[in-house]
Amino acid sequence: MIARPALALRRLAQRVVARRERGSSTIQLVVLLPALFSLMFLGVQAAVMYQGRTIALAAAQEGAREAAGEQGTAASGISAAHTFVSSTTAGLKGTSVSGYRNADEARITVTTHTVSVIPAWKPTITQSASMPVEKVTTG
Repeated sequence: MIARPALALRRLAQRVVARRERGSSTIQLVVLLPALFSLMFLGVQAAVMYQGRTIALAAAQEGAREAAGEQGTAASGISAAHTFVSSTTAGLKGTSVSGYRNADEARITVTTHTVSVIPAWKPTITQSASMPVEKVTTG
């Protein structure tokens, strides 16, 4: 007879605990799901920005190599950088290239905008590359 009241008391305690936790998974889902999606979108945005940065840097380096050649000019470096960016399918928008060449250095700067998964945000990426100008000297 003693076992039955203990069993009944245990069942009553389980029902009270179950009643207190009713709906807790819904609250957890409402709180954690937006945080999970935010982290996921930030990760995707970071990857897209990294890709855009890498392509802009590669274009600037390509333009600087072209401009630093013995017969190179700033215009040929800018053209090479534009050609490099347009040959990729990276989703870069509004790309502008500027540069200069003097007697010692050629420098190309690429500025572009990447695609954004975050509404109303337009990330801008600027990358520059410089190289010494090739000079032919006699021994």
